[in-house]
Parts: sequence; structure tokens; C-alpha cells
Amino acid sequence: MSLLKVEGVTVCFGSIMALSDVSLEVDAGSIVGLIGPNGSGKTTLFNLITGLNQHSFEGHITFEDHDIGNLRPDQIKALGLARTFQNIRLFGNMTVLENAIVGMHCRTKTNLLQTIVRGKAINKREEWIKEQVYAALEFFGPRLTDRVNSPAYSLSYANRRRLEIARAIVSQPKLLLLDEPAAGMNPKESEEMMETIGLIRNRGISVVVIEHDMNVIMGISEKIVVLDHGLKIAEGTPVEVRGDQRVLNAYLGGAIILDAAR
Repeated sequence: MSLLKVEGVTVCFGSIMALSDVSLEVDAGSIVGLIGPNGSGKTTLFNLITGLNQHSFEGHITFEDHDIGNLRPDQIKALGLARTFQNIRLFGNMTVLENAIVGMHCRTKTNLLQTIVRGKAINKREEWIKEQVYAALEFFGPRLTDRVNSPAYSLSYANRRRLEIARAIVSQPKLLLLDEPAAGMNPKESEEMMETIGLIRNRGISVVVIEHDMNVIMGISEKIVVLDHGLKIAEGTPVEVRGDQRVLNAYLGGAIILDAAR
């Protein structure tokens, strides 16, 4: 069953065509890799899907049969579509716990008066929120659960990436878009990230991953979509994409993909 459909999307920034007639589908319960050289349009596509790109575009984007092409980011997130960013966006002076709780904003409906009065329902709601937050943090074990009261700025680079993913999971998404989740990680940390993405999918959350680490992409993706200069040049299984001549040409002869996939 198709969860996300991108159909014939074209977007231009002035005279620059960032995406040209790009289409893709993400099935429920799947992990899809999105790859391509720098400047190929990957993050632009993520921004369109999540409502962060306010430029007009041609084509259609639907999520669970909802037309989300003109919705605000908060409306899209409330439908069950969350993301992380290539450049980490955390609140440095807030604690790990507080940063993660931010992810629940779209799932809470408490108003100011209810907060001031603080009846039993509010206290119960707060307990539920903390349960959801700790469940998300536990994906990363003691790296985050042992640091819930530490400010985000004190975390290592890899743990800040983990926290951003945990915050996205807290929003209870049906689809999670990860923008280079293994960037800056060593091989062992990248391998752990692959395992974590698998666990996220096992929880019933579909995943689309932008990643330059081909070991990660080839190791976790059931389907890979390849962009180059705003065009979709290939789509298929890791084996099919690895042998596609257009992909090999885009990656300067294919050494990166071939070596990583052996």
C-alpha cells in the first residue's frame, strides 16, 4: 500500500531547475534510499514533501491520500510525517529530555488555562508524554537515556544526531524522512545507525533516507531512488541501482557504490 506519492514534481529557483518531473512512491512498512551527487535535489525534495519549501511547483504530493502540497509544516507533521535535517537543529541550552518533548507538540492540545489549573488530566497527560519520550530515547540506549538532564550542547556530534531522530520519533510519525543520519559518524556508529533504522521500521514507521554513506544505503534500503541535477535517473533494488550505467556515470565511474556494496 502506497503511503507517500510524489507525482511529476517540478520546481525552479529563478532560472535554476531544482527538480524536473520527479516521481516516487513509498510503501507502508518500507525503507527507501534517496541518493545522488551534491546539488541533485534531494533536500529540495524533502523540503517540498514537508512543506518547508514555499516556492510554487508543478505536480502533486499526497500522503495517505491527503494532498499535502499546499499544507503548512505543522499540518503535515500532524498527519504523521516527520523529518530530520542535514544540519542539526536542536535547542542547545535545553536538556535532552526537553528537546525530545518538543517533538510531542503536534500531539498535545493543552491550553494555557489548563496548564495553570493543572488538573488530574494534565498530570496524566504529562506522564504519557514522558513515557513516549523515553520510549523514543531508548532506541539509542544509555547514550541518551543516561543524559536526559544534560544540555543538548554537551552531547557529542553523533549523539546530537541521535537526539534529533528521537525527537522526530516522539511525534509518532507514520513516515520518517532522515537527511544524512550517519553524517560525521565512524564506521561502527554508522553500523549502529543502520540497526536503529531497522528497529524504527520494525515499529511500523516507514523511512526515507538521504545518505552519502553507501554502506548504509545499500545495507538498509529495499528500494533506492537516484537523483542527478534534479532528474530521477534510476530507481530499483540496491542490486539494480548498483549496476545502472547512469548511476555509475553520476558517481564518477561508480567506484563509491561498487566498492561499498561488495
